Amino acid sequence: MPDLYSLVKPFLWRLDPERAHRLSILALKTIPPQILPAFDSFPALEQSLWGKCFKSPIGLAAGYDKDAEAVESLLSLGFGFVEIGGVTLRPQGGNPPPRLFRLTKDRAVINRMGLNSAGVDMVVQRLQKFSDCPLPGPLAINLGLNKDSENPPADYAALAGRLAPFAEILTLNVSSPNTPGLRALQDPGKLTEIVDSVRTSVAGPNSSPGPALLVKIAPDLSDRDVSDLAEFSLSHEIDGLVVANTTVARPASLRSVHREEAGGLSGAPLFNPSTNLLRTMYKRTEGKIPIVGVGGISSGAEAYAKIRAGASLVQLYSAMVFEGPGLIRRITKELACLLEKDGLKTIEDAVGADHPIGEDS
Repeated sequence: MPDLYSLVKPFLWRLDPERAHRLSILALKTIPPQILPAFDSFPALEQSLWGKCFKSPIGLAAGYDKDAEAVESLLSLGFGFVEIGGVTLRPQGGNPPPRLFRLTKDRAVINRMGLNSAGVDMVVQRLQKFSDCPLPGPLAINLGLNKDSENPPADYAALAGRLAPFAEILTLNVSSPNTPGLRALQDPGKLTEIVDSVRTSVAGPNSSPGPALLVKIAPDLSDRDVSDLAEFSLSHEIDGLVVANTTVARPASLRSVHREEAGGLSGAPLFNPSTNLLRTMYKRTEGKIPIVGVGGISSGAEAYAKIRAGASLVQLYSAMVFEGPGLIRRITKELACLLEKDGLKTIEDAVGADHPIGEDS
């Protein structure tokens, strides 16, 4: 897989980034998952969260497969779980192009896609084929919001109700910088309405547990916002947090020609700020809430750093733009080696290892 990508990368990089992305989705849809090479299994990386089994803590972040076109193939590449979306209730085209930019010198990406989505009806239609043939790993679905939404709690609830039967995880996206007003929904008062509405929507007639409900937060939060969200997550017993979304910050270190483009920045420059926020949120929630660490991961060492900072799971996306899908297997193997090197028997032993609960903040 890495060798194949190195052959096609020069061709892909001559294309507009969004067109290259679209071509990669079409390729995954065309290649039968059964012919992809089997990947090594590492029992030490397996864990159970929210009653779900994860064979690896390394997942695909939202934004790549927005409309559930290549879920099975993506899981077959070696991901422990895959997050699709953001899915919106009604179809929307997103922002006008150009809206996706490679920052090659910085190993970063800027996007201002604007939650382009085929809509929930199309996604449900595609996921129904897995009802009788379960996927080989957990599926997370990122719930987005239409730009013209007049009632966010009702729209999120309607989305959750439609998608809950197909997902192990539902992620509330209230932190994308590319939908006006969306980040304001991180306010605990507004978030309470949304969470309560979604929980009512997915509550089944029996006691069987539904999908875990996670909240994805921005990396550009004030210290007060972080404290408020930590307190909210504990008091409302949120199942988990995704830390963090793309950033509107522009580090002075950026060198690429597209560095001033509007939108959310992801990739290598996001690693340190997102990991610092993860570490802070883990402390402030006292390690009681599982965290999914996202932002700037391109190696096993970086995945391990987020896990030791407090992440139970991690996700990547931007690094694959630069290194291709073979990166997943390499990170998985490196992570298993790092765990063994530190004498840790399971991935759970590493979660939060850099700051045991009870230490001074």
